[in-house]
Amino acid sequence: MDLKINGQKKTVSGEGALVWALRDELGLTGTKIGCAVGICGACTVMVDGVATRACVTPVSTLAGKQIRTIEGLAEGDALHPVQQAFIDQQVPQCGWCMSGQIMTAAAFLENNPAANEAQVVDAMNRNYCRCGCYARIKTAVLDAQKQMAAAREEVLA
Repeated sequence: MDLKINGQKKTVSGEGALVWALRDELGLTGTKIGCAVGICGACTVMVDGVATRACVTPVSTLAGKQIRTIEGLAEGDALHPVQQAFIDQQVPQCGWCMSGQIMTAAAFLENNPAANEAQVVDAMNRNYCRCGCYARIKTAVLDAQKQMAAAREEVLA
């Protein structure tokens, strides 16, 4: 089965959950496996711009859809604003949940550029962090939102 992943056509078996195709068939190991039942969010990727749990998304449902993983988030050498903000705020401790956190935040901010703090917290509250980095995660997402708003204004100027 052919899929569009990070802007490139990739061929996978078409069986099982997306997370296994990404990791085992394509070597895209940035998408982590946490609970494997769609609860923790470690496996979050974007499907057509929407944060999606890869561990419970059948590959067979993805024909014609745009899939974006953490490996495809940066633009060349320039990190996505969410990635940069997570670094600037020193968010990760163990790092296991971070790609899912980052993908959830990026999808949310790309679809909700004017969200308020409560909406950011609500959007992120379905991603678990065993290390308890929630305060830094919130700060990083809000910082990324400011960076993205400044970049949009710069383009309009």
